[in-house]
Amino acid sequence: MANRFLQTILAFVAACSMGAAWANEAAPASADPALEARMMAISSELRCLVCQNQTIADSHAELAVDLRAQVREMLQAGKTDAQITDYMTARYGDFVLYRPPFKALTALLWIGPGAMVLIGLGALFVVLRRRSRMAADQFEPEESDSTT
Repeated sequence: MANRFLQTILAFVAACSMGAAWANEAAPASADPALEARMMAISSELRCLVCQNQTIADSHAELAVDLRAQVREMLQAGKTDAQITDYMTARYGDFVLYRPPFKALTALLWIGPGAMVLIGLGALFVVLRRRSRMAADQFEPEESDSTT
């Protein structure tokens, strides 16, 4: 029994180490490190349309990989960062931007979190003010009739 258990453990360890033996280090997609750094900087400002909570630089979705390749091609063609961002915005809308511009359609994105905090603080203030005006005997627990 113990021998079979040991064989199972050894087989598991061997299977796990096989994956590490076949793993290769990912080669950079571009021979120019400056171009690759610019591509990653632009990609970190664009939202993955599949994942929606990741940038295309962080996402492994097929669309994100395609968009990174497209950004790389545009950079190799000599386009500026602003031209690439404008192209992506024209194609996918402001949603693709991780920091959308402030305008009527995105005002709630910018104002909403602060407004929610202010509303919460206002409600807390009102509750605490009402409780401070209550008599002390109102905070005592009610006695219940229990027959145990």
